[in-house]
Amino acid sequence: MEPAHEGKGIAGSLARELYGIAAREGIVVAPLCPYVVKWAERHPDEAPAADPKLQRAAMEWLRAHPGRF
Repeated sequence: MEPAHEGKGIAGSLARELYGIAAREGIVVAPLCPYVVKWAERHPDEAPAADPKLQRAAMEWLRAHPGRF
């Protein structure tokens, strides 16, 4: 994010919308973005924790495919 946009709540709004869409669609979120991980920890009422097995599998996939992101 560009410095001019920091501290304006943009990333938090995106994280909130991500979890809102996932809830409406019945999709489980396994966050990998460090910001979203921290946001989810601070907002457990809006961001239910993913099953630890799913979270580990997502992290393993990310490590195995570093060029994808």
